[in-house]
Amino acid sequence: MSEEQKGSRWGRWIVIGVLAAAGWGIVRGGGHEPATSSAAPSSSPSTTAAAPSAASPGASSASPSKPSGSYEPADYAAPVRQYAGEAGVNPQLLMAILYNEAYKPHDPEFERAWQRNKPDAAFGIANMHRAAFDDTKPGRPFASRRWEELPDDRNLAIQAAAWHLHDLAGQLPARVSAPLDKDELLALGYNAGAGNMLAFARGVKIGPQAQSYLDRLHDNWARSGEAVR
Repeated sequence: MSEEQKGSRWGRWIVIGVLAAAGWGIVRGGGHEPATSSAAPSSSPSTTAAAPSAASPGASSASPSKPSGSYEPADYAAPVRQYAGEAGVNPQLLMAILYNEAYKPHDPEFERAWQRNKPDAAFGIANMHRAAFDDTKPGRPFASRRWEELPDDRNLAIQAAAWHLHDLAGQLPARVSAPLDKDELLALGYNAGAGNMLAFARGVKIGPQAQSYLDRLHDNWARSGEAVR
């Protein structure tokens, strides 16, 4: 919380800060972190459907899109299938990543409050960082959209995640030296960046944080497949 915030605004931000700290302390198992040179990605679900958003450039008619309080990844099966199909990636993988990234409250106000406290925080239900979004969007249907829109447009978050996975897949070698399949490698790439993904593909042993992320992916795999059938 910044020092220039005074008076009555202190009470509001203290509450948000306490909630943020409590929420992250409870659920901080991992998530989508920025790419680093280390080959150790960090580790990382209310059922009310959200209302569809108004049409915007690059947006889909698939709904739900806008947040409405509760969040359940399976409610977004339609846009997951749509955007995974457009990007040529496995919809079960995309859904499983949404489950993996559902470890924190995906409320727009919460996300923005947290981002003011931690500028490198990720946005949206797919927990995408600004650099990943900006690198993914050129030439795509959402090229005119901004990273700051992700908390408010869940369809956009899914669309961007699908194309990010597409781009990661394009970097994988034809043959890998690791006992990991393509979807596992892409999940690790989504979580820790392309550099770490390629290191794992070369046979670099994954650490405990990476294993934790994969364990959660495996735990979420069956219900993700059911959701997108």
